[in-house]
This record gives sequence, C-alpha cells and structure tokens, in this order.
Amino acid sequence: MNLVRAEVERLAARRFAQLMLVLLALAFVITAATTVVGSHRPSARELAMAHAEVTAAINSMEVEHERCLAVKAGQVPPDENAYLPRDCSELDPVLRERLPVVADYLNGVFVFAQQAEPLTIILIAFLLLFGFLVGASYIGADLNSGGVVNLLLWRPGRLAVLGAKLGTLLGVMVLLSVLATVVYLGTFWLIGQTAGLPGQLDGEFWQKLAAGYGRGVVLVLLGSALGFGIATLGRHTSAALGAFAAYAVVWELGARVVFEILDVTRIEQLMLSTYVGAWLAGRIELFDGSACSDGPGFAVCDGTYTITAGPALAVLLALTGAVTVAAFATFRRRDLI
Repeated sequence: MNLVRAEVERLAARRFAQLMLVLLALAFVITAATTVVGSHRPSARELAMAHAEVTAAINSMEVEHERCLAVKAGQVPPDENAYLPRDCSELDPVLRERLPVVADYLNGVFVFAQQAEPLTIILIAFLLLFGFLVGASYIGADLNSGGVVNLLLWRPGRLAVLGAKLGTLLGVMVLLSVLATVVYLGTFWLIGQTAGLPGQLDGEFWQKLAAGYGRGVVLVLLGSALGFGIATLGRHTSAALGAFAAYAVVWELGARVVFEILDVTRIEQLMLSTYVGAWLAGRIELFDGSACSDGPGFAVCDGTYTITAGPALAVLLALTGAVTVAAFATFRRRDLI
C-alpha cells in the first residue's frame, strides 16, 4: 500500500499530468459554453409547430405504408417515381426503430436525450487522449530521468514496481473517468433542463447510454495501458508519441492508399481505427465495393459486412496485452542505468 500511495502522489505531482487535467477541464468548459450559447428554451409556439410536423410526418409514413399494401394487392397501379420495397413492413411506422419526435423539428434547441450519446463519445475521446499521453509521460519520464532506479533502491522488485505504476495509472483513470462523467453529463443535463429540453429520458435511454459509456471507459483504460507499455519499451515518452504518429501516417493513411490502388478487399478490417469504432458503437456496418465487381451477380451484389463489439474487443485486448507483456518482459531484464 505504501508503494501505491507513493505512486499516486508522484502521478498527481507531475506537471504534465496537471497541465493535461487543466486542458481537459478547459475543453469541457468550452464545449458547455458553446452549447449554452447555441441553445434556447423553446416557446409554446415552437413546440406547437413541432408537434404538428411530427403528426404530419407520421401520417405520411402511414399513407406510404397503406399505398404499398394496396400496390402489392393490385388495387393501385405502381408509381415509377415512388419507392416500393419488396416487403411493405419496411414502411410500417409501427415497426420502425425510431419515430419522429418533437425535438427533431426544433432548431437551435439543445435536447439532452438526443445529444447525450455524441457528447459521451467526445468525453471518451478526451479521456482516451489524456490517458495515452499521461500514461506515456508517467513511466517515460521516470525511465529517462533515473527516477525508476531511485524507486528500486527504496522498493526492490522490478515487476512489483512496474505493476504498481500501471495499476496506479489505471486506477486513477477509472476515478477520473467517473468524476469527469458526473460533472460533464451533469452539466449538460442542467443545460437541457434550463436552456433546452431534457427529451425522453426513459430506462431504455439510460441503459443504452450506460452501455456505451462502459465500453468507452474500457477503451480509455486500454489506451492508457498502451501508452504506458510503448513508453516502457522505448524508455521515453516520445516513443509512444512517435509510435502513434508513425502508425497513423504510415498505416492508416499510407497503407490505405496503397491497398486501394491494389484493390485489396475489406481494407477497413486491417485498420485499428475500425475496431475502435466498432467497440465504441457496439457494431459498425461497412461496405466493400470490390466485392461487387462486374459479373453476373453484380445487380444483386451486397458488399456490406459487419464488425461487432466482440471481435473488436478481442483485437484491442490482443494488441494492448502484447505490448504490456513485452514491456514487463523487457523491463525485467534491461539495464536501467
């Protein structure tokens, strides 16, 4: 416990971590202030007009559904300019995942129920960047300055010291994520109550938001551990920054262009960003145009494919686990002086 307490104090005392915390808070303030300036409490007239537009939209859906049923039954001739699906249930308003709501027809009004999910993604992106940079700086600076050597003189045991550092980093990131979320989403909930609309905050909404947030926190912890591991391998904070920049430029940008020239199929499956997005969203649907090249089945070809959260998490865990294990193995036998 003394080692963990000492590491918490060392992490909190780091100027870079303090600077990043200030920048994180500043980003939150700017986002909230921008939202307040761009929103207003809707008037009774705006709400009435929005209600009328919702009713008209739903009635239009019902009319289209009835027209489709009539065409399929041969009661009405088909219209070449109107969309006619194979199954009229596609147009049935009752079977739609989401019907129009009043908030869809209000301009300049912040609706918490609609914006909470994208705001949570923004929060996760801030925390992911924070965790990666602070994690890399936390161990990289100690390795470069000789702080780890001094720590080992007080508490021998390389793996125990490195494990305490990593555990402290992850624990602090969990605590910071929870506190930041309470302040961040709490602020926007108040904005929705006072300068906008709260929206429909039912059990389904909170369950979906909590699931997405939980996946985001896992991603933040993986990113923090990845930055920590790369910096440990490179013995410097810049190793993590360089690795990130090299991957983004060489692989995500450069390799993507080369693969497109070579007509490689399903390029997105080779990109780490795809699995990050799939894990955050729960699943993503992608399209591979090369699967629908000229051929007898071209007219009915479906080049879409899906990546779900399970495989995405497996890829992220494998990458982070490999880097972390390599970092501990290298740290155990490396000369630190």
